[in-house]
Amino acid sequence: MTLTWEGAMDLFGKRKEMIGPGAVILRGFAQDPELLQGVARVAEVAAFRHFQTPGGRQIGVQMTNCGALGWISDRRGYRYDAQDPLTGQPWPAMPDAFAALARDAASQAGYVGFSPDACLINRYVPGVKMGLHQDRDEARMEAPIVSVSLGLPAMFQFGGTDRKDPVRRYALDHGDVVVWGGPARLAWHGVLTLKDGAHPDTGRARINLTFRRAA
Repeated sequence: MTLTWEGAMDLFGKRKEMIGPGAVILRGFAQDPELLQGVARVAEVAAFRHFQTPGGRQIGVQMTNCGALGWISDRRGYRYDAQDPLTGQPWPAMPDAFAALARDAASQAGYVGFSPDACLINRYVPGVKMGLHQDRDEARMEAPIVSVSLGLPAMFQFGGTDRKDPVRRYALDHGDVVVWGGPARLAWHGVLTLKDGAHPDTGRARINLTFRRAA
């Protein structure tokens, strides 16, 4: 069932919340336990780590990747690469449950045919945040971004495509999925400092899956 209006409910009682032209939150959309199982399998092969910014600052969020391409950052800059720089091996394959969720969420948001080739997995712990930024390292800007929240709740910041545009805040809970593309594809976004707490599935952590079409 395709929904297009703010606050609409699907057949399973899940709410679709429009947060701007081309951007929506699918409340409680990601409930498959295979998602966290997939994260664990990926991390066994490609461990979570702290990347560095081109300026040499350590990024507070721990990261890893799966899929044909992985997002990395170091002194050479921000980019996608087919190999894990820690192991020299290809990134783990994207689990089927990941790809299916990304396709379904994108379709619900109006982006039919989305086929991600990269999934950046972020692990937040209390006290860590993600500053406002744009996702602009991808070659396929016509494809949306699909961002999945698992574990501890977070406060998501979402603005416009101009850094000076107003920024709104949205509370994200376990299972919420944010999708943005089209006119919102280069929207500035981030996550405020994660508050302390514990989740029955992730402990003192929030896991974020960010699906992209990088190439």
